[in-house]
Amino acid sequence: MPRHFPKNTKKQAASGWQKLVEAHSPYLAANLHVLTGQNPADAIKEMVAASDKATDAETLMKVLRVAKKRVAITAAVADLSGAWNDCAVMRCLSEFADAAVGAALRFLLRAAHNAKTIKLKNAKEPEKDCGVTVIALGKWGAFELNYSSDIDLMVIFDPAKSPVRNEDEMQNFFIRLTRDLARLLDAPTGDGYVFRTDLRLRPDPGAMPLAVSIGTAEMYYGSLGQNWERAAMIKARPMAGDAATGAEFMKIMTSWIWRKNLDFAAIQDIHSIKRQINAKQASKGKVGAKGNPFLGYNVKLGHGGIREIEFFAQTQQLIYGGKEPRLRCPETLHALSMLAETGHITAETAADLKAAYLYLRRVEHRLQMQDDRQTHSLPTTQSAFDGVADFAGYESSAAFIKDLTQHTDTVRKLYAALFTESASLAGPGNLVFTGVEDDPETLETLRDMGFREAEKITAAIRGWHHGRYRAVRSERARQILTELTPHLLETLSKTPHPDDAFIRFDQFLSRLPSGIPIFSMFLKHPQQMELVATVMGSAPALADHLGTHPQVLEGVISRDFFGKLPELPWLKEELARQLSTARDYQDVLDLTRRWAREKRFHAGIHILQGLSTHARAGVYLADIAEAALGGLIPHVEKEFAQAHGVFKTGELIILAMGSFAAREMFADSDLDIIALYKTSEKEKTSNGAKPLPAGQYYIRLMQRLTAALAAPTAEGVLYEIDTRLRPAGHDGPLAAQLEGFFDYQRDKAWVWEHMSLIRSRLVHATPATAKTFNAEVEKILSRPRDAAKLKREMLEMRDKVEKQFGSKDPWNLKYRRGGLMDIMFAAHYMALQNAAKHKGLLLQAPEAMIAELKKKKLLAAKDADTLAAACREAYAAQSFLRLTAELPFDPKKSAPGLLDALARSMFPKDKKITFKKAAAEIDARCKAAFAVYKKIFSI
Repeated sequence: MPRHFPKNTKKQAASGWQKLVEAHSPYLAANLHVLTGQNPADAIKEMVAASDKATDAETLMKVLRVAKKRVAITAAVADLSGAWNDCAVMRCLSEFADAAVGAALRFLLRAAHNAKTIKLKNAKEPEKDCGVTVIALGKWGAFELNYSSDIDLMVIFDPAKSPVRNEDEMQNFFIRLTRDLARLLDAPTGDGYVFRTDLRLRPDPGAMPLAVSIGTAEMYYGSLGQNWERAAMIKARPMAGDAATGAEFMKIMTSWIWRKNLDFAAIQDIHSIKRQINAKQASKGKVGAKGNPFLGYNVKLGHGGIREIEFFAQTQQLIYGGKEPRLRCPETLHALSMLAETGHITAETAADLKAAYLYLRRVEHRLQMQDDRQTHSLPTTQSAFDGVADFAGYESSAAFIKDLTQHTDTVRKLYAALFTESASLAGPGNLVFTGVEDDPETLETLRDMGFREAEKITAAIRGWHHGRYRAVRSERARQILTELTPHLLETLSKTPHPDDAFIRFDQFLSRLPSGIPIFSMFLKHPQQMELVATVMGSAPALADHLGTHPQVLEGVISRDFFGKLPELPWLKEELARQLSTARDYQDVLDLTRRWAREKRFHAGIHILQGLSTHARAGVYLADIAEAALGGLIPHVEKEFAQAHGVFKTGELIILAMGSFAAREMFADSDLDIIALYKTSEKEKTSNGAKPLPAGQYYIRLMQRLTAALAAPTAEGVLYEIDTRLRPAGHDGPLAAQLEGFFDYQRDKAWVWEHMSLIRSRLVHATPATAKTFNAEVEKILSRPRDAAKLKREMLEMRDKVEKQFGSKDPWNLKYRRGGLMDIMFAAHYMALQNAAKHKGLLLQAPEAMIAELKKKKLLAAKDADTLAAACREAYAAQSFLRLTAELPFDPKKSAPGLLDALARSMFPKDKKITFKKAAAEIDARCKAAFAVYKKIFSI
């Protein structure tokens, strides 16, 4: 197997390197004039001496840039001519970086001292005891710099040794110092730049300042530091500034990096650094027109590349280095040697990986020498690829490809065999969220999965691993999350809106008080995470609900969660058991809210996943509301009675109206209710310490009940309450006397109020009162009516509704022509017209009423079926859309996945239904229903 580039070719001979430069490196060719023949070490010494004499930034910047160019050109020529090996080149570049950064730091410290911003202990030796240190990281820290590398650095300061005169300005001073240091090095001038600087390897770069105190760094790494950061810090070393501060920082890092005892979870998380990378043998790069698998191949990040070699060494260093100090070496080649020497890998493996590392680093140097760009990718065109092969000393591209293949295949096989007992975390491709840079293949994987904003997703996941939310502050929580992330992303990607689903999950995560319980639950019950992903991607209302109250997930574990929905008696019993544990009135309110929220979530999941019909879910939602209302009323009455007493002969009566009465509620429905009361004439006032007359008593009691239902507590709002359907609307009292209510309905009520009364149902009353009430309501609604007058008044009312709410939007299924409003008007007209002669027509739900009209042959079977079908599908669509879509619903702005789910929800028996077909079907049914409506009203 080849260990290096070809040697002893004419192209690499001393007389041939200049031709290579002229042919393939415009940057080198343009700068050969800076060669002086001096040793790079002498050039560095001259630069240091000149920089220490610089009195202004412009002079210093010129000195540094000229020196960089000389050292870089000298190193390139030594490399190309074969005078130096790869390690010598990397060492030279790294040592120059040390000298340049040290010179820049000394200049800034002197300038601040001269400006009296700080007071140095020794102005002639500004770095001594200055309290600030520069930490070299990454390849620079290991003396492995690329030809056109960035330099990764971190600035750490010790507040106890700070030379800043004003303590309040200390943090700002070191931030400015860091920013100025970076500017001196990377600002482009006419002489170029020295090094591009990267400060993102400091603790949580998205949240922390550019310079970090040593105490803050210790706290961060001790509580939030990740294993990939441990791997990165293996290469850390102090290289400029206060040596004592640097040594103290490294002492802290040493105890943090090198654990003597690693638990299983920590080892698994270290494995995950490797496992997130998809090491499939099939994909080296993009296959070009001539079958070249290395077109566009990234020698650093690609499979079989430099990163895999580095991670191969670093992951094992982390696991074994706590007990074996010999493994605590920053240099990759040395680490591989020590792993072999200590028996953790074979000598052959170490030799192969070292050879591949040096080979790929040399390719990397050739790529960067061409135009002084920090690139790691081979060209994407064959002609440019041929040029790189020629620059590398190959007679043909085929020979270059052969060597690349041998080295990368070796690395891939050895890397793939590492930690083989651990399952892959890569999913459908790379899913790497370690480090501070976006992994190109991870971005590609996310886009292939259907995420549009891959960069935002990777940034958010890195934030999770930096512990920016309470739920992920613990190391164990982050370790579990690492295991969950690939499956989570796959499930989110299958939802109608993957990006929106991810954003909602991120919000959900941000609100969790602790992550370990839920993450552990996800590991143990994967179906829960799939359910959460479905909710986040398909049901915004449920997602918001879940985001603020994640504890509703606990109910998902129960065996019957996905089974048949429970009935009203069971719901009442369960709530009563929970309320029996309440410590006080506030506890009653919170327990009821929590219980109802879990049940509404239960209903929402059944709607979303088609586990129950929309009609059954509507009944369940109404039963939840009735149980909650019934559970609260005794507690509200007891609380109210403490001040005002009771009416011994009194009774509060609650009448459900609208969809609540018809048991056709949606997941986000309000409660339409009317409060009535009755008392004996013998009781003029209540018997409490603050007695009230009956009317005032029950109005205030109803106000208290409304607050119990609608007032926000720590557990949110139970239900929004709508009492506008009471007699006389807003002008009427909040609670009406029962006989007065009957008098109003007999003598003053409009036809539309009788329509509302059809959709009424007692939900709180004694059996005797209920019997009397129902009989009286039926008597009122069953009175003989003038057919012409009834038709006229109902059409006038429908016209008013049309003027106020009418819509030509085909998906406004309540108010569009032929929608739910027309169907209800048609059914109510037929019922009111015939109620005097036919019993059993006055049913709350329009579809049930239509069925009864058909049964009694008051409505033609065909017409009844037309209305019933339109009513059923329109209700189903509304039920699904109010749970899942932004309203008003616009199909053009909705994802295909949501449209398909809507179609299946409306027509569950048709497994092949498409949205286009479903939309056409519901439109046709509404139009047919409108034709029946016009036929019924003879218009």
